Amino acid sequence: MRRTARLLTGTALVVVAAAPARAGTGSLDVYPSTVAPGSQVTVNTAACGDKGSATGDASAVGAGTFTLAPSAHEGEAIGQFQVPPSAQPGTYEIVAKCAEGGRQVSGDLVVALSAAHEQLQPRGSVKTGVGGALGTDPVQTAAGVAALAVAAAGGTWLLHRRARGDGI
Repeated sequence: MRRTARLLTGTALVVVAAAPARAGTGSLDVYPSTVAPGSQVTVNTAACGDKGSATGDASAVGAGTFTLAPSAHEGEAIGQFQVPPSAQPGTYEIVAKCAEGGRQVSGDLVVALSAAHEQLQPRGSVKTGVGGALGTDPVQTAAGVAALAVAAAGGTWLLHRRARGDGI
């Protein structure tokens, strides 16, 4: 019985603790949360009330200030800014301050060399100064393969003669 009571009490505490976080009234949501330099970012918050507006500050990433205006979407204030192309990779705090009441909320923005959903694939060849294994000219490739085949056949013939004792 005691174990059941502890389980129910623990579950109730988890539900109560998670309820305010789920409502989203105390944070600034950043979409997308990971971007490449030069990308457009949308932020929204419900902390300013149904008709509230806010002033956003993205100067940490170099984007300056922006305005969050009231929207019809669940009483949230929404704004946008553009990450400068010169932004360095890292995590930046984006802040918004409500026009009424002065409540301040923040969220994190991660700037990466390429956005997480856009993986870059390597292209081209490595410049080592040695040259490629296969050239772009099929005639040269065929001549190289033929030379290797002749060398292999000659080497095998010489080794076979030596093994028989005919000498070189």
